[in-house]
Amino acid sequence: MKDANQQLGHAHSSIPHDSAIKHVTGRADYTDDLPEPQGLIHAYLGLSQCARGKITGMDFTDTLASPGVLGVMTAADLPGVNDVAPTGKNDDPVFADGEVWFWGQPVFAVLAETRDQARRAAHKARIDYEVLPHALDPIEARDAGMGYVTEPLTLKRGDAAAGLAAAPNRISGRMRIGGQDHFYLEGQIAMALPGEDDEVTIHVSTQHPTEVQHMVAHVLGVPASAVVVNVRRMGGGFGGKETQMNLFACVAAVAAKRLGRAVKLRPDRDDDMTATGKRHDFVVDYEVGFDDQGRILAVSGDWYARCGFSADLSGAVTDRALFHADNAYFYPDVELRSHPMRTNTVSNTAFRGFGGPQGVIVAERIVEQIAYRLGLDPLQVRRANLYRNGQLTPYHQEVTDQILPRILDELEASSDYHARRQAVLDWNAQGGVIRKGIALTPVKFGISFTATHFNQAGALIHIYTDGSIHLNHGGTEMGQGLNTKVAQVVAEAFQVDLSLIKITKTTTEKVPNTSATAASSGTDLNAMAALNAAEQIRARLVEFVARTREVAPADVRFEAGHVIAGADVIPFAEVIEAAYLDRIHLSAAGYYRTPDIHWDRKTGRGRPFYYYAYGAAVSEVSVDTLTGEYVIDRSDVLHDVGRSLNPAIDKGQVEGAFVQGAGWLTSEELWWDDKGRLRTHAPSTYKIPLASDRPRIFNVKLADWSENAERTIKRSKAVGEPPFMLPISVFEAINMAVASVSPTGQPALLDAPATPERVLMAIERLRK
Repeated sequence: MKDANQQLGHAHSSIPHDSAIKHVTGRADYTDDLPEPQGLIHAYLGLSQCARGKITGMDFTDTLASPGVLGVMTAADLPGVNDVAPTGKNDDPVFADGEVWFWGQPVFAVLAETRDQARRAAHKARIDYEVLPHALDPIEARDAGMGYVTEPLTLKRGDAAAGLAAAPNRISGRMRIGGQDHFYLEGQIAMALPGEDDEVTIHVSTQHPTEVQHMVAHVLGVPASAVVVNVRRMGGGFGGKETQMNLFACVAAVAAKRLGRAVKLRPDRDDDMTATGKRHDFVVDYEVGFDDQGRILAVSGDWYARCGFSADLSGAVTDRALFHADNAYFYPDVELRSHPMRTNTVSNTAFRGFGGPQGVIVAERIVEQIAYRLGLDPLQVRRANLYRNGQLTPYHQEVTDQILPRILDELEASSDYHARRQAVLDWNAQGGVIRKGIALTPVKFGISFTATHFNQAGALIHIYTDGSIHLNHGGTEMGQGLNTKVAQVVAEAFQVDLSLIKITKTTTEKVPNTSATAASSGTDLNAMAALNAAEQIRARLVEFVARTREVAPADVRFEAGHVIAGADVIPFAEVIEAAYLDRIHLSAAGYYRTPDIHWDRKTGRGRPFYYYAYGAAVSEVSVDTLTGEYVIDRSDVLHDVGRSLNPAIDKGQVEGAFVQGAGWLTSEELWWDDKGRLRTHAPSTYKIPLASDRPRIFNVKLADWSENAERTIKRSKAVGEPPFMLPISVFEAINMAVASVSPTGQPALLDAPATPERVLMAIERLRK
């Protein structure tokens, strides 16, 4: 049956991404590729040139006199509420009104016949400010009394203070963890088409169509039912299109209704990077107590985050940083505190891992310091502290599905870790310019939205009389293969060829009240909802066939494009046509909600995650101690995706996450000048990984023996975010190589990203 499933394109088979050929040939349609309606006009944003200040005057004389300009929009021109805050805090204006909070904040929009005309005219506006003091760094903001953008969180179990006091050994430290720009290939874009009465239709690149619908209705002052949001696909999202596209969609929609013409808004890359949020940077202060064998006894820590001027998703992001501050390790006594600091920077937002990576990397820093203090292999310390089933996390969720010991055993053997580590030690003992490092790091990552109500999804299936199947669900496709996996599940449910399944654009007209495609839950939620819809129709077909063929329902089965009823073998399309003639309903709305999860933020207790995904990676690097440059010589990965729905797509997700995570930890550095201007705002100043930056040898394997203990879709596990943390092994290997120059055996304690400049400065510091 496995061969038949592979041939038909069912679940657990390696089927190519449904748009793969379109992607590489340029035939995939994105929002900017849609045919432009007659009379389309363009909008362009005018951004503030002040990090914090009061607006004392706005002069649009030259702007309005520019060729092709039809008008200017400011906060006063919004018919509804000047707010796109996803939290309901009313703290995130579409346009700055009276004051600005960061350099690059949208202040107005120019409407013109062409995009070039709108862009040029926007730069002719004159905005005057009374400049006020600003704070950019989270510690600077704390000391300046800027306060929090949202409520902080404390996770506590046991007595951390007492545990630290009683511990035989203690260490403390501070780690700075850099942010990251999403650098999606397709930038932010929205095209709005005005309809009759209060209606408007928006084509937009978003991970959250329902939120766009709500925000546009909010800003226009109309009911959500008047707004239709369509998404065919995105050219990447990574979290940067979960909330950040709200503003672009709202500006386009208001302009379209104001002028009665279609409006498109597409910023250039510099303005996109300046005006949209990033991964949160953190400054983390921690203290750890441990015994002489390297077992952790107590941990206390404070996570200070650069959140920006408004809350956005910072509450949930800083919460999840604490949720993953233990990574794979049990802390007997623990107290962890988040500090979501308000800063005069763009509001930071969701990014692959959603705060989790900034928690995990601190756990690995702690292990590294313990290993250096005790003279142990860090892997020995990691193994000594791994969770055992039955132990509780800092948020009091019981770990019940621990498979990391097997993953570590297999990866140690397949990567020849111990022999290679000894070879690295021998190499470094000889001295020389090139130093090497090797590290094996695990990942334990919780899967579910921590906001419990987001863990639901809907889907809609129609079967037409020729047997073809129309599938729509609430998830969005951003290159991750979601549509392919959901189609595979539906094809298997009806036992038909995958080619019969047509997945259409995500639209709020078909599936309402959807959650964002985020938190690695797109397949978990939407495939389950689609399966529910398929099972409803299938049950009707079974009843119909059993009745008309005079067999028991148990004797009706679907197989290889046919329906078998006793001795009769009927083509699927023939059954569908007959069912239609018999007035059988061939459409169904499916629904799914994740079971057995709950979270009480006030008490810091619950079961926020349905299950954990696990993985591990071994990375080896070579560092040039004269320049600080380095290469990743080899990385070996073993990752857990449960019973994979599509091994080819899942393996691609692991590879992509690894390279993106390595970029976050090595080369992608955000930098603001003293006036609050983001200087890393273009490909010329912001370095994402190149093809040449990938590991020279890159061995990626899925743990094909794993099967989710929970009743997920076909017992699979999420794959989007968990492997992002695997390249912490690269970061730790770089730390080992740098530390080898220390004459007294001190750890490198690099901040992230470990740019060549930081590496070189650490080498000089350790040599002294």
